[in-house]
Amino acid sequence: ILCLVTSSGFCQDNNDPINIEADRMVSQEKQNSVVFMGNVNASQGKMTIRTDKMTIYYRTDKSQKNQQMDRMVCIGKVKITQENWLGTGDRMEYFANIRKVVLSGNAKTWQGQNMVSGKTITYYIDEKRSEVDRDKTATGDGKKQQRVRATIIPNSGKKK
Repeated sequence: ILCLVTSSGFCQDNNDPINIEADRMVSQEKQNSVVFMGNVNASQGKMTIRTDKMTIYYRTDKSQKNQQMDRMVCIGKVKITQENWLGTGDRMEYFANIRKVVLSGNAKTWQGQNMVSGKTITYYIDEKRSEVDRDKTATGDGKKQQRVRATIIPNSGKKK
């Protein structure tokens, strides 16, 4: 399942420039954050993130000279692509210090034709480990709880 949920290079350390375009940007120095709003399109190397709103939280080192990303939160129509890997959801959080990505709210990922879906998909980058969770909330109206789903196409990764 790991190969279905992630791409081999997803969110790895990368020295390529990060390019972000949006309809609006607000710098919030007191909150150590920058917010991009409206048709946000961010790219680095072969990875692209599209969303309605992206907030990047940063920390400053003790010398007050270097800023590093602490975490990133994307909200609304999140779409992450990298080569033949695609992830979608209502929200994505990236925690830089522990190198963890959480895609939530109708989270789905595809690698080629293979697909995994659940309420949340969590990927631990350094461990190359993923967890997919279902919606555990009880429904009083008799509707079935959403379960984790996977569609695996045999031999979909082989070239013809």
